[in-house]
Amino acid sequence: MNFGSSFGISASALTAQRLRMDVISSNIANAETTRASVVDGKAVPYKRKLVVLGTEQNNSFSNILNSKMNSGNGTEGVKVKSIIEDSSPLKPVYNPSHPDADAEGYVYMPNVDLTKEMVDMLSASRSYEANVTMLNASKAMVSKALEIGK
Repeated sequence: MNFGSSFGISASALTAQRLRMDVISSNIANAETTRASVVDGKAVPYKRKLVVLGTEQNNSFSNILNSKMNSGNGTEGVKVKSIIEDSSPLKPVYNPSHPDADAEGYVYMPNVDLTKEMVDMLSASRSYEANVTMLNASKAMVSKALEIGK
């Protein structure tokens, strides 16, 4: 087993989950932001953001085998593909006294659901903890392997 690749996989997963938690924190912080930007003199509310995670695209057996046999270049692990905006509709709230209300008196609030965000935050946090545990287990195995040589 290549311990370096296990450390690399854990490190990439830790980085990805940390970014996920940062994006979720941003969503929670902007849950009431009705003016994230202004386009043509019109307020545009904040839109929920999502992190898209993935791995290397070409994961056929022969490609993985060849890369491991030749170089073991460390391309495995979690990759952040992109950060996208959620396409779910904005929430209209009737509040004619709000400065960002339209002609009918509706204010369009961000499509951020705090319950979803908290569940996503819990999921990202648990994934982070699992990767820390795996990193510590790998570190303990390397330590024990080094003790054998004494």
